[in-house]
Amino acid sequence: MAFSILDSQRSAQLYGTEIWRRFARRMALGRISALRFAGGTPDRLVVAPIDLRIADPHIAEEIYSGRFAMGGSMVDTGGGSPFQIEVSNQSFNRSLHGFGWLRHMRAADHDLAFANARALVDDWISVEGRELGGPSYEPDVLANRLIAWFSHSPIVLRGADHGFYRRFLKSIALQTRYLKHVARAMPGDETRFKARIALAMASLCLPSSAGAIRAASRNLDNEIDTQILPDGGHVSRNPAVLINLLTNLLPLKQTYINLGQKPPRNIAAGMDRMFSALRFFRHSSGELVLFNGASAVSADRLLGVLRYDETSGVAFREMPHSHYQRLSAGNCVVVADTGAPPRGVLSCQAHAGCLSFELSSGGNCFVVNAGAPVVSPSPYADFARMTAAHSTVTLSDRSSLSFSHSPFLGPIVTGGVRRVVVESLDEEGKHQGFAATHDGYSGSLKLLHRRKIRLLSTGHELQGRDEILRPDESTPQADNRTTAVARFHIHPTISISQDETGVVHLTAGDGESWAFIARDLMPKIEEDVHFADLAGARASKQITLEFVVGEQSQVDWKLVRTNLPRA
Repeated sequence: MAFSILDSQRSAQLYGTEIWRRFARRMALGRISALRFAGGTPDRLVVAPIDLRIADPHIAEEIYSGRFAMGGSMVDTGGGSPFQIEVSNQSFNRSLHGFGWLRHMRAADHDLAFANARALVDDWISVEGRELGGPSYEPDVLANRLIAWFSHSPIVLRGADHGFYRRFLKSIALQTRYLKHVARAMPGDETRFKARIALAMASLCLPSSAGAIRAASRNLDNEIDTQILPDGGHVSRNPAVLINLLTNLLPLKQTYINLGQKPPRNIAAGMDRMFSALRFFRHSSGELVLFNGASAVSADRLLGVLRYDETSGVAFREMPHSHYQRLSAGNCVVVADTGAPPRGVLSCQAHAGCLSFELSSGGNCFVVNAGAPVVSPSPYADFARMTAAHSTVTLSDRSSLSFSHSPFLGPIVTGGVRRVVVESLDEEGKHQGFAATHDGYSGSLKLLHRRKIRLLSTGHELQGRDEILRPDESTPQADNRTTAVARFHIHPTISISQDETGVVHLTAGDGESWAFIARDLMPKIEEDVHFADLAGARASKQITLEFVVGEQSQVDWKLVRTNLPRA
């Protein structure tokens, strides 16, 4: 009963906070109309930043043929305007109106592709440019579009007549004024950060006063201060956000330098911290870990950012502000989530994966989380956020976090883990390790989950123990019938088998193999789904250890390397 009252109080507080935020935003924005944001038209563009994203000229050919493959959908316009076709896929619409696909037209590097790019931009201005509203003016989409238009203006304007040149610059100026206005009332998340990047870029690309450039620089500095933690992580705790932000920050920083302008005061140090955090979040295979909304990132995109990393040194052992642990020995890497979710809007991408871990060795990931779907929104998104989609322990088939399903609040965290206690188990020359306890089940089941993990200094053995405790950290009573399931999600590229003794063997394509061994329990191999794949969700396998808390309150397991990769 006490939990229900507490839960109701939290819900009331969340609704109250959101009502006030929306009221304050509405008051700050006032009435929105194109006339309100009308103003002078700049006479030129000063500079065009580079675009670090990978481009494919074959996609430009598809677009010229009227086939737009974006956001997990393929739309054939039949020669008509893509901006006059209704598509229900929100991800497709965001990609289409964000214009990131202009980079493919630039990669095609011929006049026909450039003319097609110009025609599509002109079409958007005619269809969408006069009404400030709808999906095309959502802040994230608008920021993406401005960055794309600035970056690819050379090909859009090549061969353009004076009329289009004026329409293009007029639209850019209007969109910039609108984004500058709405940015003040946006929550302090990744979208606002991106908006500040776009506005700083606008201050450089458009003829601007020294004061306007300084103001945009200060606003971006504030975002770096508030959103990039001292250890380099983002306040959302999503590792993939670092890739997204650096992809835009790198060209912006270079544009300041090229123009002889003083970059924002915090940008260099902030980016250095972010690069250090990226090193922390990379597996030995080079892949990005899958925690709290992170999904698959193409190797080309990741390396396209990392080649600008001018920092040096090995990855941190721990991220004390982002609340992650990293164990490494030899060519083996273990990364674990040991933090509570952020609050409010920042928790929209948080996953219920507290105390989950991932293991990689050499060029392979062996144990992972299911990850977030690459395309968002996705029908799998809710499943991907559940505790069962992570390599950790689930109690009574519940998640350690509860999420809002209210359209008013959005998919924020409404309850669950609030406190995680972490203790180092490092012993020089023997092993690296940690013990961590979370309270995600203390309200609903009056139980705690504690996980202890040690990676031996050889890098050939990972030892683990999962304990279920009462809130006073005593052993649960014998009559406690709560079911616990420890899950270990196996990367879909790994072959899995089990011998007659119960040992589970994991084998990579290069021949490297690990054995999973549990004490006093028979592991099971079960069907699974890996959500974080560039080609979409795919079948995989998981190892499970199931036990009843009152009968067995702890389980010991280990992963042992049994064979090195072939030379």
